[in-house]
Amino acid sequence: MSIKEWPAGERPREKLLSEGAASLSDAELLAVVVRAGGRGNSALDLARGLLARFHSLNGVLTASMEEFCQCRGLGQVAYIQMQAMLELSRRHLHEQLADSDALTSSELTRQYLRARLRHYEHEVFACLYLDNQHRVVKLEELFSGTIDGAAVYPREVVKRCLRHNAAAVIFAHNHPSGIAEPSQADIAITRRLTAALNTIDVRVLDHIVVGRNEAVSFAERGLM
Repeated sequence: MSIKEWPAGERPREKLLSEGAASLSDAELLAVVVRAGGRGNSALDLARGLLARFHSLNGVLTASMEEFCQCRGLGQVAYIQMQAMLELSRRHLHEQLADSDALTSSELTRQYLRARLRHYEHEVFACLYLDNQHRVVKLEELFSGTIDGAAVYPREVVKRCLRHNAAAVIFAHNHPSGIAEPSQADIAITRRLTAALNTIDVRVLDHIVVGRNEAVSFAERGLM
């Protein structure tokens, strides 16, 4: 039976319109994006197959095009739609953050940084530049490394802060292991960067470590 033949209240698109997007399961949301099923499979069947193959919603959204298109009934068009949706969500979060105080909107800041960094399979170090009212100027991914580390250079961070006329910064990096616990190396580089930026009167407000399911704040842990 195709989705069109289901009772109206059980169809993902109709359910979204009547009850809101938050009422849909991961599979139902994916079915709305995928839109059409293949021979003998509904869009919801394909969506459930994707979740089973990649083990989670994040796994689906971060799959390579080659991996994604290996799923029966799915191709490049569906992959493009999925990636466009993912980038729209990131840009939406960025716009929300740009209109707020990044220091007081700590949860929004973490959501944005998780959306930007958690999908990487290697470590990436980023800097969120802020003006003197703690509004976002720009996010830059400055350094990347292997699966378990990235070399961070204080001199380059100082140069980029001057380039963007930043009054304050928030650092962020991901842990590809998925565990967001700060390491001793993370603490040490944060102290080096803070000392370097003190020389040009740029405040380091926080350092966020991004894991698979959470983001840990140095400021909230008392590590700053």
